[in-house]
Amino acid sequence: MDRRRFVSALAAATLAPWAEVRALTLLRRRADFRFTRLRYASGDWDVDQRMPSNLLHSLLEYTTVRLDPREHVVPLDSDAVYDSSFCYMAGHRLVQFGRQERQVFERYVRNGGFVFADDCNHDVDGLFARSFEAELGRIFGPRALVKLPNDHPLYRSFFTFPDGPPATSLELNGWGDDLVHDYLKAIVLDGRIALLYSNKDYGCEWDYDFRNKRFLAEDNTKFGVNIVMYAMTA
Repeated sequence: MDRRRFVSALAAATLAPWAEVRALTLLRRRADFRFTRLRYASGDWDVDQRMPSNLLHSLLEYTTVRLDPREHVVPLDSDAVYDSSFCYMAGHRLVQFGRQERQVFERYVRNGGFVFADDCNHDVDGLFARSFEAELGRIFGPRALVKLPNDHPLYRSFFTFPDGPPATSLELNGWGDDLVHDYLKAIVLDGRIALLYSNKDYGCEWDYDFRNKRFLAEDNTKFGVNIVMYAMTA
């Protein structure tokens, strides 16, 4: 059933708007994977431009997931956000959602969507971190964002990371706040991660031509595979 007929069927069944969004999102979560980047009006949303193709290459190499080979950039204030079960957002600068952006973001996250947000500053006191966390508090409440335990199923969803989130070279070379963050944060709804938040700058860590992986002792995008597989199966 295509989206138009599915929406028509939902309308005929007179589902509440929130139930309609949840049903649509759950339907899409069973579909093949597509990488969606959220374009928000403030800040610099278009960072780490080679990362999506690098991560898609890893999914092709390690998994049997059927992939859309392209990155899809979708305005955050658009209903097209609901067409993806996985959304990525990142940046260095101010995050200040408009009213429609805030409504779409909340509706998506609360009703089965998955957002991976990455702080490209690698700085807990940087502008992106402070403004994005303030937005999350405004939308979901000041206590919604919590530390994710390092034994969470995310770290075993495909590859095993016994010590939690792997460190990035950007943490180890003193960039940003000069800290190695030994945990990630998340908004957990109904027992599953709805939003995963990193100050580790994975996006820039994976921002290189996928053909250069052969020069690495260990493929550093493997944790990205875990994130995607968790988003698809949790």
